[in-house]
This record gives sequence, structure tokens and C-alpha cells, in this order.
Amino acid sequence: MNYLAHIYLSYNNPQIEIGNFIADSVKGNAYLNYPDKIKKGIVLHRSIDVFTDNHSITKDCKRVFTAYGHYAGVITDIIFDHFLAKNWLNYHTTPLEKFTTDFYTLLKNNYSILPPRVQSFLTVMTTENWIYKYRSIGGISDILYQMNRRTKNISKMNYAVIELNENYNYLEQQFTLFFKDLETFVITETHISSLLYSKSTK
Repeated sequence: MNYLAHIYLSYNNPQIEIGNFIADSVKGNAYLNYPDKIKKGIVLHRSIDVFTDNHSITKDCKRVFTAYGHYAGVITDIIFDHFLAKNWLNYHTTPLEKFTTDFYTLLKNNYSILPPRVQSFLTVMTTENWIYKYRSIGGISDILYQMNRRTKNISKMNYAVIELNENYNYLEQQFTLFFKDLETFVITETHISSLLYSKSTK
């Protein structure tokens, strides 16, 4: 899963949100250097990634993007975030724009604890409002274009919007089924349930 899903699956716990967001920039046992709840957020992120990568629906969706080789997983993560953003009010009562703005404020208020890699892209992320962009195909196209540039045009991920459009209904249906399983996993199989604030859903 990509940024939005990880933040959402922290269920309104600010420190877990931070940990869940920064986890990809925290390698190995370095997570042990963080405060307890941020540490739990990092562990939660890793658990979500393992569950996602091994789920049969995720594997089926990756096949739509086989032309992009090992980048198929990255593309699928981004596409899943698109469907979460598009259908946001089915999952959360706070409008997506406010939810993302509040999260950016949380990051800025905790800037000193963020890993250097996250600090380096935080300004452009918030200025361009990456997470809010996920809600539209145009926004996803921009994100995939940026991702392709980061791979020095090797991945060709910018073309993946073609497969997205051709398989849109199928991918959205698969995401909806998968995300139910993922939410159940997070609530029942991880240790987050004892740390949650009241969950905000419709």
C-alpha cells in the first residue's frame, strides 16, 4: 500500500501515523531508536506490506501491470491509493482535503524526528499535495510521471495509466474486496487495537 492507506490504517493515532508514514525510510533495527508509538507505527507498516504483497488479489492486480516488470508492485500500490482516495467518504468522515492538510501539519510539527529522506521531500510533497492528488486519474498520471523521472525513465511507469483506464472497473472492484481484508487484518491480527483512538468511519 502507498502513503494514504498507511496513514488511514493508523486510525487517527498521530504517533502511529508518523511511524507508518516514515517506515520505508527506516531500515532494519533503526526503528528501535524511535519513541514507542512511532516504533509501533513502523512495525505496523511492515506488517501491512507483508500482508499486501502476499494477498491473492494484490498478485492478480499486479498482473495487469506485468509490462513494467518489478515496478508492477509499486504501480499497484499507487493505484490502490487512488481507489481509496476516490472513495474516501466510504471510509472516513473527514473530507480528504482536510485529512491530508492535517497530516501535513502533523509532519511539520514533528519535523525534527523525521528521517533525512522524508525531510528532503516534505516541502515538495506538501506544496504539490501528493496525497490529495491520488483522488483523480489526472493526479495519478502526474504521480506516475514523477515516479518514472525518479527512475531516470527506466520504469516507464508514466504509461501505466493506460492499463489503469483499460482495467478500471476490475481494479476498483478488486481493491474494494482487498481493502476489507486488509482492514480486518490490521484490527484483528496486529497490536494496534489497544492503541487506537475512536475510529472515524461512516
